[in-house]
Amino acid sequence: MTETNASLADLLRPVKHVLLDFDGPVCSVFAGFPASDVAKSLQEELEALGWKAPAENPVETDPLALLRQVAERRPDLVSPADRQLTLLETAAVQTGRPNLGGEAVLRACAESGRAVSIVSNNATAAIESYLTAHDLTRYVTRTIGRTPGDPSSMKPSPRLLLAAMGGGEAWDFIFVGDAARDVEAGLAAGIGTIGYANKPGKRERLEAAGALVVVDSMKSIAIVLSDRA
Repeated sequence: MTETNASLADLLRPVKHVLLDFDGPVCSVFAGFPASDVAKSLQEELEALGWKAPAENPVETDPLALLRQVAERRPDLVSPADRQLTLLETAAVQTGRPNLGGEAVLRACAESGRAVSIVSNNATAAIESYLTAHDLTRYVTRTIGRTPGDPSSMKPSPRLLLAAMGGGEAWDFIFVGDAARDVEAGLAAGIGTIGYANKPGKRERLEAAGALVVVDSMKSIAIVLSDRA
């Protein structure tokens, strides 16, 4: 299903709580400190602790994928890897690029009486650092990042979403994410997902994963919310 104001309105009308992914819908975390550089820095720190990259993938450019890799191959290094990645993510958000449409969604939720939680594979400390720096904390009810030292908590696992729901009724929630794993997590948690296709090719992947609606701009969601959907 593609983006239409009618379908968005129908989907958002009963929603009381909007769950937002962070990297993409709210900001581009690695705009100023590229993810590949973050992964390289993390790998260098890990090598000092005895980590050896697998021969089949010696250069990992996704820091979250690298964290998963460490969990699979060297569980003893997961905690220091997660701590170091948290520091690197917190540095990255200082030069992260805001998504003005995402910020508009936060304000529209507040104006329409809906709660917002940020639910992300990024570290909670990094997310909260960004929200504070951009004066957005007042719009967010709860921030839920990956469980420290436990990469298995990350989406597509539904664990973070279920924590954000807190036992609430599924129809009160909607999740907005920009990756297939977000949609998969939403399905596993029993809630609908709006896909945010911010790059070429994402629309098809999000639709294939099962997103109820796919939008090309977060402003589309903010406009519908502002109309008191």
